[in-house]
Amino acid sequence: MDAAAFALRLTELRLVPVVTIDAAADAAGLAGALAAGGLPIAEITFRTDAAAEAIGAIRAARPDVLVGAGTVLDAATVDRALDAGAEFIVAPGLNTSMVQRCLERGVAVVPGVATPTDIEAALALGLRLLKFFPAEALGGPAYLSAMSAPYRGLRFMPTGGINPGNLASYVALPSVIAVGGTWIATADAIRNQRWDEITGLATEAVRISQT
Repeated sequence: MDAAAFALRLTELRLVPVVTIDAAADAAGLAGALAAGGLPIAEITFRTDAAAEAIGAIRAARPDVLVGAGTVLDAATVDRALDAGAEFIVAPGLNTSMVQRCLERGVAVVPGVATPTDIEAALALGLRLLKFFPAEALGGPAYLSAMSAPYRGLRFMPTGGINPGNLASYVALPSVIAVGGTWIATADAIRNQRWDEITGLATEAVRISQT
């Protein structure tokens, strides 16, 4: 998926569940639980050996669910993720070689930024959608609002420390296109196949983000 199409989809969804999955066998159940809660999207982090297989399993079982790769740290992992079926790439930081590989392969990439210097490096690469990470530790909505003010037209996906209690304060910012969060589908909930819990948290997050 290219950057424009991905941005449009994020505008509609407003949320990206950030997922760490231990067993690819749980991927289809996870995707179904998220979709049932109104969130047909998942960012599968490359923090476990099951990530690539899980992405492929979601693409095969639930083509209606947009699936991407997170914690992508280098160009080699970009290739692994895309070859598995990932439709977008997210990273915690701004790795130029990783971003360039995504651009070469024509896929949406959302690298992490924390400072104006990071933002300007991303602008030099032609990017207009960035991950603000780790959001709460950096200063939350107030810091993001102040930092992004000089950069008209940029959109952000804050991630890190966000939960139902502070979600509304992020989605209210004009510069925020969507919010990433790990609370919707925790590794423990996935491991124990608590699909109803995940569906419920997704439903609640959608309600908050749309108010």
